[in-house]
Amino acid sequence: MPILATLAANRFLLLRRMIIGVLAGLLIFYHLTVLYDLYLGVGNHEGLYDRTANGTPKSYEYLQSALRLIIIVGLTLVVCGFRRALWVMWAGISVLVATHYWAHFGDIPVAFVEGRHPLSYLKGFIFPTVITLLTLLPSRPGGHR
Repeated sequence: MPILATLAANRFLLLRRMIIGVLAGLLIFYHLTVLYDLYLGVGNHEGLYDRTANGTPKSYEYLQSALRLIIIVGLTLVVCGFRRALWVMWAGISVLVATHYWAHFGDIPVAFVEGRHPLSYLKGFIFPTVITLLTLLPSRPGGHR
């Protein structure tokens, strides 16, 4: 019976790692796409920033780009199994969401705040929360010793 318990634990662990990989992969892909569009592509990702003369300050764009790089590094390390990288991921995501609120309430001319409710920025915490919970779960499901 210990072999069956071990296989069940391994399947549980494998499923968790697959879900973490898919969610982190989606976030990494999104942030890489934004960075590519900003610096190598069209220059603006889906109208994210205001490109008029009095538009989004470059310093704001650079700050958000640096935060996106931090998120990408943190997520990559989490996928590789470094639990402490959760701190890096959360720091990057929390500050990125904070910069969204700064733009929303601080009158920074960015296109992504138009027509958005202030609570809509909190959806950026959904995938990281699931990734964190799956990473911090014990390696064996309950009931197996």
